[in-house]
Amino acid sequence: MGLLVVAVLSSPAPAVAQKASGHTPAAAPQPAKPPTEKPAPYDGQLLRLAEILGSVQYLRSLCGDDSVGWRASMQALLDAEAAKEPARRERLTASFNRGYRAFAAVHSTCTPAARIAEENHRNEGATLAAEIAARYGN
Repeated sequence: MGLLVVAVLSSPAPAVAQKASGHTPAAAPQPAKPPTEKPAPYDGQLLRLAEILGSVQYLRSLCGDDSVGWRASMQALLDAEAAKEPARRERLTASFNRGYRAFAAVHSTCTPAARIAEENHRNEGATLAAEIAARYGN
């Protein structure tokens, strides 16, 4: 950071000297901007689905079904929807983790309430996935 401040502070003096001599340097090429990611019209629903997958993953593991199916479903979602879009991938991953942590903060043992929450989330996820596929699928 110190070098940046020095470079910024010292740059006006040469520019003044160049103006006095009548010589203006060629403009330095600007670094290429990364391509902007265009959000899909269903990104909000996809983020919610990722959050649900995280919640179900935690709750199923908590209640003894330590299958990797939900985590694998999330990986398939990332591969299909955000393979070449790192920012989108990060948002989806953050949603999954948020869903996972939300229930980890509340449920430390499998209770009837945890089982009901898992079933409700699984049903919501199935409905959401069907809606996305019906509306935006090929």
